[in-house]
Amino acid sequence: MREIVRRHLGKVVAGAGLAVAGTAAMVAVTLPGTAGADDTPASGAGGQSSAAGQPSAAGAAGTADGQAAPPPGVVEEVPAEGERGQGRDPLTDDELERVERIALGGQRAALRSAEGVDGERGPERLGIDLAEPDAADLDDPDAPRRADVTFYDYKNDTVVTRTVNLDTGKVEKSASERGVQPPLTYAETVEAAELLLADPLGAGLKADYKDATGKPLTSTDQLKITSMVYRSTPGAQQAVVAKCGEHRCARLFPKVVNGPWIDARGFVIDLSTRKVGTLTP
Repeated sequence: MREIVRRHLGKVVAGAGLAVAGTAAMVAVTLPGTAGADDTPASGAGGQSSAAGQPSAAGAAGTADGQAAPPPGVVEEVPAEGERGQGRDPLTDDELERVERIALGGQRAALRSAEGVDGERGPERLGIDLAEPDAADLDDPDAPRRADVTFYDYKNDTVVTRTVNLDTGKVEKSASERGVQPPLTYAETVEAAELLLADPLGAGLKADYKDATGKPLTSTDQLKITSMVYRSTPGAQQAVVAKCGEHRCARLFPKVVNGPWIDARGFVIDLSTRKVGTLTP
């Protein structure tokens, strides 16, 4: 069973007009994949060691009968990755680096004013994926490999997707969309957490961390954080979250490393404006 800390955040959220209880309680929650995580695996036959480090009865009997113990397992080395993949092989590290360089190299004027999540020049890379083959290339074993590179431009809240032909080294397609919000990257999640910690509303998160660990929370490295994109609902009352969906916004689910989860669901971080808001009941 895992735990969730919500005492101080409850107070902060309530102070912001949220319906979150402000009681000093640690609430237990069951998380996917945690059931049985601490169970000791049962020892099997054939010479498997017991918890005390001794051979099992079946293994000892097998050795006494003169049967040889099974040889140790052999772990094969990962084959060397080539510079280029073939067909529908996953993109290699070299291909990923080359594709991003090509995608950023085209249309330099359009990218010169783009911004990443940290405000630095250049768009935020969201992902690189092997592109679906054209209909004419479905049965062609020598069809060119293409990759879709997706960026987010925080300057104007635009998702930019460019398709790169790995054979020719050229950008074949480029498309821009607004109001589209792909899943957040790790870099964006960390940036959202840092914005929350730096904001006065982050005081509750810091207090809950100290309650759980006895130590001050000074860095996002002390947390394991997952996130999700947040879109505002019609009639949102707080200006900070009203444009979420048009802006790129995040909700965070922080967890103490090797410890409990902390309830931060009442907060929304607008990465486009770099402001923190709260959800109204």
